[in-house]
Amino acid sequence: MSHPFFERHRATLDRAVQAIADRGYWSAYPESASPKVYGEGAAEAGKAAFDALRGKAFALEQPGTVGATGGERSPYGFALGITYPKADVDALFATIEAARVLWGKAGPEAWVGVCLEALARINQQSFLMANAVMHTTGQAFTMAFQAAGPHAQDRGLEAVAYAWDEMRRIPAKALWEKPQGKNEPLKMEKRYRIVPRGIGLVIGCCTFPTWNGYPGLFADLATGNAVVVKPHPGAILPLAISVKIIREVLAEAGFDPNVVTLVAHPAGDDTAQKLALRPDVKLIDFTGSTANGDWIEQHARQAQVYTEKAGVNQIVVDSTADIKSVARNVAFSLALYSGQMCTAPQNIYIPKDGIDTGEGHLSFDQVAAALAEAVQKLLGDPARAVEILGAVQNDGVLNRIEGARHLGPVVLDSVSIAHPAWPQAAIRTPLIVKLTAADGDHYLSEWFGPIAFVIATESTAESLAIARNAVKEHGALTLSLYSIHPDVVERAVDVAEDAGVALSINLTGGVFVNQSAAFSDFHGTGANPAANAALTDSAFVASRFRVVQHRLHV
Repeated sequence: MSHPFFERHRATLDRAVQAIADRGYWSAYPESASPKVYGEGAAEAGKAAFDALRGKAFALEQPGTVGATGGERSPYGFALGITYPKADVDALFATIEAARVLWGKAGPEAWVGVCLEALARINQQSFLMANAVMHTTGQAFTMAFQAAGPHAQDRGLEAVAYAWDEMRRIPAKALWEKPQGKNEPLKMEKRYRIVPRGIGLVIGCCTFPTWNGYPGLFADLATGNAVVVKPHPGAILPLAISVKIIREVLAEAGFDPNVVTLVAHPAGDDTAQKLALRPDVKLIDFTGSTANGDWIEQHARQAQVYTEKAGVNQIVVDSTADIKSVARNVAFSLALYSGQMCTAPQNIYIPKDGIDTGEGHLSFDQVAAALAEAVQKLLGDPARAVEILGAVQNDGVLNRIEGARHLGPVVLDSVSIAHPAWPQAAIRTPLIVKLTAADGDHYLSEWFGPIAFVIATESTAESLAIARNAVKEHGALTLSLYSIHPDVVERAVDVAEDAGVALSINLTGGVFVNQSAAFSDFHGTGANPAANAALTDSAFVASRFRVVQHRLHV
């Protein structure tokens, strides 16, 4: 018998499964924040709900609570003042172990139904989520609404669709009949049970807690696993809201809400490492630094580990028919959320002798100047600029900007902009520094934030060679090419496929290299050091469950 939540959302699930097969544009959750879509007063209600959470204990009743923790500070200049349950981890895990037994036997339709209902309810709280993400990550409001709301929800649904698509391939039972010549055939009935792996751990990041967190969370849950969500100490609230909603749905569906729990902790302690090494943690999803991701991959041997780490994203400029369109597109990619995106470009390779354009040949310095001018034009109006840049999430970004200034000649300096509504916010424009191909010690590591290098190479061939090696050795989530020559495009495709990185070619319109669309774009490939998995493909979900059979003679 189907679960009521499964039947309620069956049409959405079927359409999502179709979308992952077709890979065209589709979204289940509208990205427009218009009252016509989400209802009159929805925006005001979301803001009021966020304000009501500030300065209080977050209402989340979990077993094993031994106090409170919290210390989030909005990048826009104020303390949130929210505290969260502090867990006695051993006591909490004992409860999770008991909760997951019934959940693990419920079967795919119940698992998927609960996920779909939870995503629908999370979508209804998109304005609350937008405020929570804005004031933990520093994203501007519109970006926070879209990226942390509907786009993140789409990524969660995408993982559920892949999980369902994999699980439904397994029949519940089969009649096995082997002919025996003149004798009666051998007959057996075989039954197949999808069995979850156990407990999953989702380790959140401080810049995109929901967009990066939902795929692993919902992939675990949709395959019958219990999930422990460990947010980054600087961005607890968005995942706490998510966990609270999921727990409510679990309880309504007749399950122990402790199937999904939150472990908040202070900055600087070893909670993540201790959780990752627990023998009862069988699945780990991690987004964050290369050092921490590598440590988990190397030490958490008892678990299936999925990581998204740092990388060096690159743009190869060979030639273009329209340098202004190229510059505008790249400028937006550099400025969006102050470059605090795992997909944001950092290295821009330009032949030292310049490039051919529709306006004639331009020197290296002219191309660099065109990029700088486009950034300045984009951010010329401070009121508009802050809605693109957002706020700097942490002091590490500010320190990197200062350090990068001294690596080479500054083409465009990073400057502060005063936010008209949040005067305490740290707002910084992109920094562009000029280097040469020989400066690999500087540019072949990630400078997370609004930092870009224009790098003079001998030729496009050298640019592509550097890009290939950089992806293979240091990892990357994006690679971009600008060229009017089909043979150069073909070589770049070969480089991307060999190195294992997504390639964007001649983006000059309203699509940007640092944007990734659910149901269509594979975010990460798992084929280079920046990530060992892709969001989302079959491999991301298929190892989260096992099939156990039993058979008997008929």
